[in-house]
Amino acid sequence: MVLLALVLVSINLRPAITTIAGVMTQLEDAFQLGPQWLPLLGTLPVLAFGVSGPIGPWLARRLGAGRAVAVALLVLAAALIVRATVPALLLPGTFLCGMAIMTASVLVPQIVKTNRGTGWWTGLCTLGFGLGAALGAGLVRPLEHALGGSLGGALAVWAVPALLGAFLIQRSGGGPTSAPAAAGNVTSAGNAASAGNATSAGNAASAAGEAAALTPDSPSSAVAPSAVVPNAVVPLRKQRTAWAVTAFFGLQAMLYFAITSWLAVFLVSEGLSSADAAALLAWFSLAGLPASLLAPVPAGKPKVLRVLGPGLGLSVAVALIGVLVAPSGAQFLMVGVLGVVQSAGFGLAMALVVIRSAGPLTAGRLSAMSQGFGFALASLGPLAAGLLHTWSGGWEAPFLAMAGEALVLAAAGYLAIRGPLVSIETPKATAKDNPGQSSTPELVP
Repeated sequence: MVLLALVLVSINLRPAITTIAGVMTQLEDAFQLGPQWLPLLGTLPVLAFGVSGPIGPWLARRLGAGRAVAVALLVLAAALIVRATVPALLLPGTFLCGMAIMTASVLVPQIVKTNRGTGWWTGLCTLGFGLGAALGAGLVRPLEHALGGSLGGALAVWAVPALLGAFLIQRSGGGPTSAPAAAGNVTSAGNAASAGNATSAGNAASAAGEAAALTPDSPSSAVAPSAVVPNAVVPLRKQRTAWAVTAFFGLQAMLYFAITSWLAVFLVSEGLSSADAAALLAWFSLAGLPASLLAPVPAGKPKVLRVLGPGLGLSVAVALIGVLVAPSGAQFLMVGVLGVVQSAGFGLAMALVVIRSAGPLTAGRLSAMSQGFGFALASLGPLAAGLLHTWSGGWEAPFLAMAGEALVLAAAGYLAIRGPLVSIETPKATAKDNPGQSSTPELVP
């Protein structure tokens, strides 16, 4: 039930963005939006991601993770309806959509970790992200035609699956540790995680040369002895692996949003029709679905993980150059290749949050940090690509800049995999008083 709810939640966390990207050229007439506002419209949801990262963990401590996600999806549904029916609220409604998406998104890895989910859990969730993106881009025009040419209706209809997702995640509760904690009481959240059989940092540290696992039978990134949880727990902001995971997440997200915001516009400039460009944008997401599902699974194997992180960054760089130089007739193939490697990068980014965390509490905090700071960085992607295109008068500069960024992504993946495990959980010395029982994790801010 929890896994089904998480997949449906994930499906709802992209259509609010890709539906707009697929009809960008129509917005000037339908919503009386000047062309100067289009780059901002592409940037707003990602900017909202960057500023709303802490909301998810804060809300989860008060309501429980499942209820917090349900509230976020209800807000998303309301924002989808408002921005589609009131043209003047398109920009603020899109920003509110981004905040709701981010609030739900940061809690997905925490719920996976809490339920001791395997790589398949993470893979199915990232598959949901990709499927939602593809459906949003691919169905917006057919829905518009089915609704008598109503673009607003085609955008608002996505409130329905958001409401269904809110219902399911509320019913499931998000798993055994999602009971509400006392308001403002971080330690209570730790107690809840402990009750859910979370692996404590102390237990992980005692297994020299091993990293924490997604499940007892599913090894995580046990890359080297250096990946052991450190004896002296330090704040998350001072752990270099946490920053490497954040950089990897932010860079792949920056590439994703830059591509989804401008790929259709680039293809139109190459001679394709608006309908064909929108279809290729949907194909970009659809082609990556198998990769987003499968990438987190082999990531649990150390030998594969060492190659997967840097290799994906290099592959994205090559695929971007391929899209730039390919003739119109070959764009179906090249856009598909780009979709595969880009979606695999997102799947790995989500998996790293779970794999490189010592327990559920760390996973929730690392998720908020990586997605908060990461999406703040990603918000620059659509804007920078648009400005580079305007400045240069062509598409070579934006695509070469994105290819260079993909090389930096490869370096971030290397550091995220090779660094020590991330932990903000440490056991209290209660073994003598409660022999045989798990110790309660403490949080280091």
